[in-house]
Amino acid sequence: MKKIVSIGLLLASGIFPLLAQPSSEKATLSVISKAEYTPVKNQAATGTCWSFSTTSLVESQTIKNGLGEVDLSEMFTVRNIYTEKAKNYILRQGTAQFGPGGLGHDVIRAMATYGAVPESIYSGLPLGQKTHDHNKMDAQLKTYLDSLLKIRPIPADWMKGFQSILDDHLGKAPETFTYNEKPYTPKTFATEVLHFKPEDYVNITSFSHHPFYTSFILEAPDNFANGSYYNLPLDEMIKLTEHAVERGYSIMWDADVSNGCFKQNDGYALLWKGGKAPATISPEDEELKYDQQLRQSLYENLTTQDDHLMHLVGLEKSASGKKFFLVKNSWGDRGPFKGFIHVSQAYFAINTVSLVVPKAAIEKSLLTKLGIQ
Repeated sequence: MKKIVSIGLLLASGIFPLLAQPSSEKATLSVISKAEYTPVKNQAATGTCWSFSTTSLVESQTIKNGLGEVDLSEMFTVRNIYTEKAKNYILRQGTAQFGPGGLGHDVIRAMATYGAVPESIYSGLPLGQKTHDHNKMDAQLKTYLDSLLKIRPIPADWMKGFQSILDDHLGKAPETFTYNEKPYTPKTFATEVLHFKPEDYVNITSFSHHPFYTSFILEAPDNFANGSYYNLPLDEMIKLTEHAVERGYSIMWDADVSNGCFKQNDGYALLWKGGKAPATISPEDEELKYDQQLRQSLYENLTTQDDHLMHLVGLEKSASGKKFFLVKNSWGDRGPFKGFIHVSQAYFAINTVSLVVPKAAIEKSLLTKLGIQ
């Protein structure tokens, strides 16, 4: 997520909407299929899109499983992952990345390890604060860790100081709480209310520098936990995504958005020729042809990076038959579609970095091919 914090700051400050933007024609997309989803949220001035997007996926999957709608705390997971990052940073003596970024598998692992809590129990907002702003917290955490690395030996209780900073900015995390008049711990809430199982989610990507139908550790700066992803040919990754949404499932989508083709304020992302949106945007605009080779070259020359993670919830088509994905963002209700953006298949093909997919959405033949039980 190389630029998402700066985007969050622009959004929070109100500067971003004042920038010159192309206009959009009235949407002419028809819905093929749409998953159920929870309301749009705003990550504001944070780099925690990975938690908002994947938490939204888990919320949708909870609805899909017939368990009802639950509003989950993104910041409970953020706190736990920051703690993991701190331990990793210290043990690697400052050579690892420490920052707000993360990937979808971090949320799945965090919920499996630490559990989950409702937003009403842990909002991560200090008293009187209405929107998230982690700029001071991120700086203080990094400064604290770097100061420790100048000491040998490092104090055995160094984590107390780290947790104190988190407490100041996010509030103390609950060890027990009451939800719908029943007592829970975060772990019992995850298992008993959400019926959460980490094995119910599969990490997917598509890059040709590793063998297809095998797994590999995705080379991305925010993959501090060395998460592995199953590697599919591009056409199969697209087919998997379409097939999942057609069956009423949703997907966590990790993509490059810091380019001239992702226009949240206009509601569309297309692979326009020249890499820039026209003055007037239409779903029928001509796009570049895509293939595995172009996708790979843009990844290897560092054009395509994991800027931002979102929640893919629908499949659509234009009047001419072009396919689009409906994507729920976490920048509040920005744009003509109130926080959603229509992403063309071509844009998706070139700019996708990774996916988190419910295992139940994947065809059994493909699971067998990947060696997933």
